[in-house]
This record gives sequence, C-alpha cells and structure tokens, in this order.
Amino acid sequence: MRKLLYYILLITLSIFTDLNAKENFFNEAKNEFDKKNYEESKFLFQRNIVFNPKNAESYLYLAKIYEVEEDQKKTKKNIETALLLEPNNEEAILMLIEIELEKSNFSVVEELLSKFQVICETKCDQKSSIKDKLKNLQADG
Repeated sequence: MRKLLYYILLITLSIFTDLNAKENFFNEAKNEFDKKNYEESKFLFQRNIVFNPKNAESYLYLAKIYEVEEDQKKTKKNIETALLLEPNNEEAILMLIEIELEKSNFSVVEELLSKFQVICETKCDQKSSIKDKLKNLQADG
C-alpha cells in the first residue's frame, strides 16, 4: 500500500511539473519576445509547441517573429496553423489580411474581412482602415 501511494505521488508530481514546464516555456518565450530577443523567443515558442501542440498563441507569436524576419512564407504558415486551432483569432485574421493585401488578393481579403466583421470584439476599429486599403488597392489595380 505504501508503494502504491509513493507511485501515485510521483506520478502526480510528474504531471504537475510537466504542466508547469509548459506554462513556463510560453511565459518565458513571451518575455523574450517583449524584449525583442527573437531568436531566443522563437526557440522557446517552438519548445512550447512540442509540449503543447494546440497552443494557438505560440504559433501566432512565431508568425510575428517571422514577420519581423521578413519570412512571409513562414509567417503565413504559422498564422494559418493558429487559425486552424483558433478560427476566430482576431489578431491572426488581421495579420493574414495584411499578407493578402500585399499580394493584391482582393477576393481573399474581402472574405477574411467578412469573417472578421462577424467575430471582432477587441480590434473592430481596424475594419475601416482595411476597407480603405482594399478600396485604394482596387482603384490602383
């Protein structure tokens, strides 16, 4: 009986330590990102994904890092992964809209904008600037 309790305690501690490590990777990565230590934060976000592959925020922050590094392909890939995990992520939708605007993919932007208008809660003020950009690009094209 004593051995069984010992094993239960070890397993509980192991699970708690593992959950705590996952949280620490994200928080540490976010702190490094905020300090603009992008290489270190990229490593930590990737490590967080290993332990928590469904963490949409880690993919979103990786997208932001790749955006700073001007790697549009990896930026878009991470945004799309974030949106697969969290389809109503306003920030990810806005980032994808910006990428599609740069590519002059007007129909994609209009589709994303329609979705954004339905789900927006905190970043709704950006709708008009996106509409203006889209209008200006369509007038130029």
